[in-house]
Amino acid sequence: MGSSDRYDTLKRMDHTHLWHPFTQMQEWMGEDPCIIAEGDGSYLIDVNGNRYLDGVSSLWCNLFGHRRPELDEALKAQTDRIAHSTFLGLSHVPGIELAARLTAVMPPGLTRVFYSDSGATAVEVALKLAVQYWQLLGQTERTQFARLEESYHGDTVGAMSVGYSELFHHYHRTMLFPALSVKPPYAYQREQGLTEAEAMERSVAEARATVGREKDRLAAFIMEPVMQGAAGMWPQPAGYVRAIRDICADNGVLFIADEVATGFGHTGRMWACEHDGVTPDLMCVGKGITGGYLPLAATFATEQIFSAFLGEYGEFKSFFHGHTYTGNPLCCAVALAGLDIFEREALMETVPAKMTWLEQTLQADILSLPHVREIRQRGFMTGMELVKDKARGERYDPGLRIANQVVLEARRRGVIVRPLGDTLIMLPPLTISDAELATLVDVVRDSIRHVTEAS
Repeated sequence: MGSSDRYDTLKRMDHTHLWHPFTQMQEWMGEDPCIIAEGDGSYLIDVNGNRYLDGVSSLWCNLFGHRRPELDEALKAQTDRIAHSTFLGLSHVPGIELAARLTAVMPPGLTRVFYSDSGATAVEVALKLAVQYWQLLGQTERTQFARLEESYHGDTVGAMSVGYSELFHHYHRTMLFPALSVKPPYAYQREQGLTEAEAMERSVAEARATVGREKDRLAAFIMEPVMQGAAGMWPQPAGYVRAIRDICADNGVLFIADEVATGFGHTGRMWACEHDGVTPDLMCVGKGITGGYLPLAATFATEQIFSAFLGEYGEFKSFFHGHTYTGNPLCCAVALAGLDIFEREALMETVPAKMTWLEQTLQADILSLPHVREIRQRGFMTGMELVKDKARGERYDPGLRIANQVVLEARRRGVIVRPLGDTLIMLPPLTISDAELATLVDVVRDSIRHVTEAS
C-alpha cells in the first residue's frame, strides 16, 4: 500500500470510529488530520514522512524527546520481568524504588506516595484524602474546597468541581459540588487594570478573607502554583504561592498544590512550589513523570496526613481507593529512568539558561509584533495572546479562531503548537537543543505575522 493509500485508509478509519478529546468532531471530520506515525528526539513524524518540531512536548509531558534510548531500554527490560502486578495487597520493585526516589526530590516533608494514572485522578486522590483526613479527626463539617478562578484540575467529577470552567464544564454543572473561588492576581490585572503588586495584594486579601470566614468548613485550598496553564498561561507573582500557603496554615486548612502541569522542571525549578520555598500538605504530579511515555501520576502527602489513616482494620480508617493499574511496574520503571536523566544531565542546572534565552527572544522578536498583546511565561510554559488591535486591546471575532489559524500555519512550516482561545501555547521538551528552540521561535513569529497580516 502506497503512502497516499495508507493515509486515506487511516483517515477514513479515524473519521469513522474515533472521538477525539477537546475536539469539535464535525469540524474534524471535514479536515485532513495530521496522523503521527513516529517520533525522533524533539520531532514528530507523520505517516507521509513529514517532520514537526514538538513545540508542546505532546501536551506538556514529553520531557526528554521521543524514542529516548534510556527510557526505551527501561521499558524493554521491565517487560522481560513483569508488565503488571496489582498494588492492592502486594508491592513490586519499581514501585518501591520510584517512591523512594521521588520523595527524595520532593519539597521536604512530602514522604508518602499514592500512585494513580492521570493528573485528574491524582487530584481526585488529593480531594478524597483531604476530606477523609478531617473526618478521621472528627471534624466532619470540613468538606468544602477553595480554588482559584479559571483554574483547571482535570475532567473527572471532583477535578471539574474544583477547577470549573464555563466553556468546558457547563453541561455537567449539575453533577458537580460547589467550591469557593478566589480571583487570582492575573485576573485582577486583566479585569481592573491593576499593577502586578496591586493585583497580588487584592487577591491575597480576598483569599485571607474567604479562607478565614469559611475555615471551619474548608478541607483544603487547591491551586496550580506559579502558572495557571489551561486558563491561557496565567502567571502568579513571586511570593503568591507562599502567601496562600501561609493563609492556609494560619487557618488550619490543608494546602493542595496541583503540579501536574508545572512540575518536573517546566517553570525552571523541579517543582513550581520551590520558587517560594513552599511544602504543600498534598501535591499532585503527572504528565512528565514518565517522560511522556506512559500514563502515571502520583499524589504526595505529609506524614501527618498519612498517620491519621492508621488504625485497626475494624476502625475502617483505610483509604479505600485505587485502580487496576495503580503503580503499574512498566510506568514506574520508565519513571525511574527519567529521574536518572534529570540527575545525569543536571537538567535543572542547564535548562534555566534556555528558558532565559527564550524569554528574551520572545520579548524582542514576538511581543513587538503588532497583533501580539502579551506574552505570559514562566520557564518553558508560554502563552502568546493575539489581538486585532493592540493599542485599543480589541479582540478578534472568536469565530475567526485566529490562534488556531496560526497553529495550522505553523504546522505547514513544520512546528506543532496549540491554541487556547486566542492564545498560542508553547511548552517544548526540556532537552530541546538551542537550534531547535530558535527554529520554534522563528516559525511561530513568521506564522503569527503571516496569519495576522492577512486577517
